[in-house]
Amino acid sequence: MQRDDTTFENVDLAQKLEQAIHAKRINVGIVGMGYVGLPLARAFANRDIRVIGFDIDPSKVDQLNAGNSYIRHISSDTIAGLVTRGMLTATTDFSRISECDAILVCVPTPLTKQREPDMTYVVSTSEAVAKHLRTGQLVILESTTYPGTTADLMRPILEAAKGLKCGQDFFLAFSPEREDPGNQDFGTTTIPKVVGADGPAARKAAVALYDQIVPKTVAVSSSAAAEAVKLTENIFRAVNIALVNELKLVYDEMGIDIWEVIDAAKSKPFGFMPFYPGPGLGGHCIPIDPFYLTWKAREYEISTRFIELAGEVNRAMPAHVVNRLALALDQRFHRSLTGAKILVVGLAYKKNIDDDRESPSLKIIDILERRGAAIDYHDPYVPVVRPTREYPHLAGKRSVPLTREQLGQFDAVMIVTDHDSVDYQHLVDHATLVVDTRNATRGVKNGRDKIVKA
Repeated sequence: MQRDDTTFENVDLAQKLEQAIHAKRINVGIVGMGYVGLPLARAFANRDIRVIGFDIDPSKVDQLNAGNSYIRHISSDTIAGLVTRGMLTATTDFSRISECDAILVCVPTPLTKQREPDMTYVVSTSEAVAKHLRTGQLVILESTTYPGTTADLMRPILEAAKGLKCGQDFFLAFSPEREDPGNQDFGTTTIPKVVGADGPAARKAAVALYDQIVPKTVAVSSSAAAEAVKLTENIFRAVNIALVNELKLVYDEMGIDIWEVIDAAKSKPFGFMPFYPGPGLGGHCIPIDPFYLTWKAREYEISTRFIELAGEVNRAMPAHVVNRLALALDQRFHRSLTGAKILVVGLAYKKNIDDDRESPSLKIIDILERRGAAIDYHDPYVPVVRPTREYPHLAGKRSVPLTREQLGQFDAVMIVTDHDSVDYQHLVDHATLVVDTRNATRGVKNGRDKIVKA
């Protein structure tokens, strides 16, 4: 259970920190310079607040200090400008935590093979920060996690190393990241920030910090409430995606196009929000967050059956689309997946980005290979498969071009990610069979008899 002994906060110390934040006389440390940490670093540095980026990957640190970006939607020119101005530096030296007034922790929170929270990165980062923690600092966890992590897991680690007390010597808060890679309408500095802390002084300091970079900061009563906000946002999406995935299965059997149904339904100006089916969930949040809550709920002897059912539906989609491909090959060409040459189009977990974390494409490729198919893939944003814990055997596989000659070599093409840069008419023209899991071929005029929706 959460601890509630932050009643006696050091208000004077917190006010000094707030004043320094408003005057921009602070250094912000960001631990984990990935898809969450780097956009945050850019946001603060662009507001003339110095940022020290911490990462255990020396190659990322070297690239940043050389003024290079490794994330597609952040340009190297932007990073180079911030480095040249002295607003951004990166390091693997965690002793420099002592130089920071605010420390934002943006590390992965994956699942174990048993689909339970893997808090390894949060624990190891908390231990590293604790060694160099000093009086007056503000520590904020941004990693998605279960309610109670900040107060029950992170706080004792931070207090243990030097005997510093939360609320009296340093301040602790939680603010869930809300990054959406590839979203052209909303970014780090245009999305409101939720902040929770177990004490008003810590909460005010955290609000003051994020007020420097976002248009609105929404304060909630506790770190646990803020942790629950993030889970709620993503469980909402996961459940609704599961619903349309299940509807797709039903409507397919009835000969009804789910995409046509959704397009018509969304014309209703109230009471309906469109969600779309797909080949499975991807990214660092939607496939993972529901299991954080279901795991925590068991502590209170509560069964989250609705959420778990949604998870079952979504996890079944990669196998479903592979079965649809196998059926199409059998019905049209009287051949099995064994020995078939298949091209998977799209490795990123969503269109127009270079992020392949938890991508359903990886699962689909793995299933196809285990069923005896020979697999290649094409993705203009992901030229090579990066190492993953789940699919280490796929690492190093490289994207192939979508030339007429290449397309003609495959028995079937499966569209898993609908990048806008792909010429789908060209793809259909030169492919033998196209299995479309994203409705990417909706604008194709010629060759529609080659297309199977899955």
